[in-house]
Amino acid sequence: MSDAAKQPGSFRDKVATVDKKGKRIWIFPQKPEGRLYNYRKLATVLYLIVFFGLPFVKVNGHPLFLLDVLQRKFILFGQIFWPQDFFIFAIGMIVFIVFVALFTTVFGRVFCGWACPQTIFMEMLFRKIEYWIDGNAAQQKMLANSPWNTDKVVKRVAKWIAFWTLSFIIANTFLAYIIGVDELGKLIREPLSQNIGTFTALVLFTTVFFFVYLWMREQICTIVCPYGRMQGVLLDRDSVIVAYDYSRGEPRGKFHKNEQRELGDCIDCQQCVRVCPTGIDIRNGTQLECVNCTACIDACNKMMEAVNLPTGLIRFASEANIAEKRPWRFTGRMKAYTVVMALLLGVLVWLLGSRTDVGVTILRTPGQLYQEQANNQLSNLYNYKVLNKTFLDKVVEFRPENFKGSITLVGEKTLKVPKDGIVAGTMFVYVNNEDVTGRKTKLKIGVYEKGKCIAVINTSFLGPFNGN
Repeated sequence: MSDAAKQPGSFRDKVATVDKKGKRIWIFPQKPEGRLYNYRKLATVLYLIVFFGLPFVKVNGHPLFLLDVLQRKFILFGQIFWPQDFFIFAIGMIVFIVFVALFTTVFGRVFCGWACPQTIFMEMLFRKIEYWIDGNAAQQKMLANSPWNTDKVVKRVAKWIAFWTLSFIIANTFLAYIIGVDELGKLIREPLSQNIGTFTALVLFTTVFFFVYLWMREQICTIVCPYGRMQGVLLDRDSVIVAYDYSRGEPRGKFHKNEQRELGDCIDCQQCVRVCPTGIDIRNGTQLECVNCTACIDACNKMMEAVNLPTGLIRFASEANIAEKRPWRFTGRMKAYTVVMALLLGVLVWLLGSRTDVGVTILRTPGQLYQEQANNQLSNLYNYKVLNKTFLDKVVEFRPENFKGSITLVGEKTLKVPKDGIVAGTMFVYVNNEDVTGRKTKLKIGVYEKGKCIAVINTSFLGPFNGN
């Protein structure tokens, strides 16, 4: 019987990868295999194709996905977004956070084990390189404890080179998401001396990735990532998680051939512990370190089949499923999250649908009074700024909407706004005296493209004080 079984709850007093003295306990997990692991491999292939291929996908010559923080320009699914659209991103982040809460409440940390970049890169790329160079779990442990001989030096150097090279590729891919694959190709072709700053930053990021996957590993999920700590708040008895059916498995005991089993179905083979990439014993219940990678499910099912016992001793289930032996149910808490999620998604869709291709700002020039003009008119000077959010050149014009008069651009005959660009300037707005009703008169100025009104801007017109 394990120490945790002898002292129930004692496992919660410590992290599985740190001993009583605070020293790191290195994890050497066995290579997983089984039906769920095969599904994870398929999901990983799809994920890696998207991750490494997305920067190369273009729509009409422009990236499908770009997060250009330096230029404050973001392209999502072929649509360009500027800082003026930041509120849409804010709503999107709120939707994402609520989605995480809902998803975790219902399905636990499936995202961590099946879609998180940290887990995918570590378990499905770097760990495979480690198995290839250092051998299986037992061989890795022996190598770690062996003296620094020729064999160890060769394997360590080979692994470090492989890890750093893969980290460099990942860092370049992330850079392609920020500056675009064309700009990245340009940096690669140009002499190093012309881009020494960018190259230095790239090497630093590569080294960070290298350090994470060589040394930090599962500590990222346990110590750095806040998601693991959030699950304690988000999970309840009806959340579907990777769970051990203690009502069926206890009391556990070793299996003997041809025995009439009187103990629980758990044969205490420790395979679920040996295969865990975070070093926990899932039989102790839901734990901070568990990322729902399902490796323990495959390992347990394999052993159950070997001793002719029913599979599913470790499976996707909720605490209520196991304790009360009742089916899963969609609780009121889950329904509340779903309603909030639907409302936020509706707001987000409306914001995206109502978003215009051209952003226009018109402000009266500060410090300027009105001017009296011929033909019984008054004029004000305005500053305008037009942002083209598309990849096509546009020609726009300003027209009066709720007043009689005219609008004249200063120094320009037509307002041409280049693709993906901003044009700023000044203009005079002429208003007939009879339309000026007070010190400040509300004006509506229409923005037209090809004769079609694409926006109406509200502003104020400064006129003479008439006592009203």
